[in-house]
Amino acid sequence: MLQRSVWWLFLGILASVLSPLSSSADNKPNILLITLDSTRADRMGFLGSKIGLSPQLDGIARQGIVFGQAYAQAPLTVASQATILTGTYPQIHRASELGVPLPGTVPYLPDLLHTRGYRTAAFVGSILLDPRNGPFQSYDRGFDAYDAGFHQPQRGEDRYQSVERNGDQVVARATKWLASNRQRPFFLWVHLYDPHAPYASYNRAIATTDAAVGKLVGFLRTQKLYDDALIVVASDHGESLGAHGEDTHGIFLYDETIRVPLVLKLPQNRMPGKRINNRARLLDVAPTVLEAAGIPVPSQMQGQSLLRIAQAGSQTDQPAYARSDFPRQGFGCSPLESWRAGKYLYIRAPKPELYDLSADPNATHNLAQSAKATLDTIASQLQAFDSHFGKDAGSAASSGLTSSEMQKLASLGYVGLQKSGGNVNAAVEGTDPKDIIAIVDKTLAALLEVQDGKPEKAQPVLRQVLGTQPNIYLAQYGMGTTLAQQQQYSEAIGYLRKAIALQPDSAWAHYEMGLSLMKTGDFKTAAVHLEIASGRLPQFAGLHSTLAEVYAHLGRSDEASRERTRASQLAPKS
Repeated sequence: MLQRSVWWLFLGILASVLSPLSSSADNKPNILLITLDSTRADRMGFLGSKIGLSPQLDGIARQGIVFGQAYAQAPLTVASQATILTGTYPQIHRASELGVPLPGTVPYLPDLLHTRGYRTAAFVGSILLDPRNGPFQSYDRGFDAYDAGFHQPQRGEDRYQSVERNGDQVVARATKWLASNRQRPFFLWVHLYDPHAPYASYNRAIATTDAAVGKLVGFLRTQKLYDDALIVVASDHGESLGAHGEDTHGIFLYDETIRVPLVLKLPQNRMPGKRINNRARLLDVAPTVLEAAGIPVPSQMQGQSLLRIAQAGSQTDQPAYARSDFPRQGFGCSPLESWRAGKYLYIRAPKPELYDLSADPNATHNLAQSAKATLDTIASQLQAFDSHFGKDAGSAASSGLTSSEMQKLASLGYVGLQKSGGNVNAAVEGTDPKDIIAIVDKTLAALLEVQDGKPEKAQPVLRQVLGTQPNIYLAQYGMGTTLAQQQQYSEAIGYLRKAIALQPDSAWAHYEMGLSLMKTGDFKTAAVHLEIASGRLPQFAGLHSTLAEVYAHLGRSDEASRERTRASQLAPKS
């Protein structure tokens, strides 16, 4: 009984200590979330860099709390940004570049804030986060304003005419909105994409992003909004820059891509300059914001508020999990998972990896064979985690094909299809991504040329890749889209058919296939592919418009009218 009394007394003292960090319902802080794309921790001055690339971000860090060991849960923009905004693991929200709508059962930070009276707005720098024309489908839930409006690149268009917006433009749009929406407490999400490949100079892109942050912060100061605001700055993932053979990101789970900058500036600039060396996770951002705003954290969120760690100085060093399904989805390799616990980094792969990061911070000396007992212990921790969250993921959205969709594709000659989105646990099987990383780099570089509207540069590279690796989905898809850009639709269909056979639940492959089939006059088959795509891209106006045209050719006038209405409702308002 005495022990129980002491325990409850401790909790009461802790609550009284923590309470000043949280706001009452009547005193809601303005909230600014700044997410930096592809930004490495080691480029930040506040994390030890001497290059001088981040003076504006360093200024925020001096007035806030710096989490020196913060980790992403995925090395990809879509999955990681979804984790930031939902407080859930990737296997729960299931967001991916393939196109998976936000499940209604998953808690969503903007939605929660909006229901509590916040004005909510998002300004993003990439089509990847476009909730209508990109893979971030339905992630505009709870937003009063969501500024995206990108489109798939056409031949001759560069990326800034179609799929990207530079940081200065994003900030200019955000500050324009803010100037007219400061009467109520606001939640403003600003996403800066400049450090994402391709770049002439990665360091210059970091400096450009820092300058854009400076303009945003400068506006807040002139409007006397800065001091009382809750500001979170986080990178969604880092960039390999050649480490371990990876040019950019998306495949590997080493610190170059998973360790990220994370800063929390509290209202009234409380706890300035505090540094926390316990592990933090992007998973923890949404619960932290909710607690700071005085809003209960939903039980479905798997993260925890970092305010308690910051205030109480907890010595508990929680493990950090990360995964990448991109090797499987894009390249037919084994997916990867990682587990950071104590001083170790364990990577679950066909060729398992174990690193002592205290002695080997660059993860160059694999201890998997020489420290077998340690590896087995950490591997069992990851297995227990997978077992637990595999059960939790059962009620989340699945990106796999429905039985009806499988039957439709089978009738078109697709045989032996697998539900590629069905397994939430990253089973270790097939090729280890380490063994084909050079081919991965080559393929991704070619796809960047496609985004720049330069199919003639991409095609020779993709043909070379497919000459030795015909089962790479992204190479087949890339060839199909480049040929379609050049109006070579019949040849494009062949490659897109192979892409769908490899990744049957890719919304984008079905959409591109539907377009090419429509151009060749095969409206009946086009309708099947476009219908599959529309189930995964429900807010893509261009898809509904195309489907309306196909239905009209098939004499399905009621359905054509419905799709035209839907396209009109979703089209950007001028």
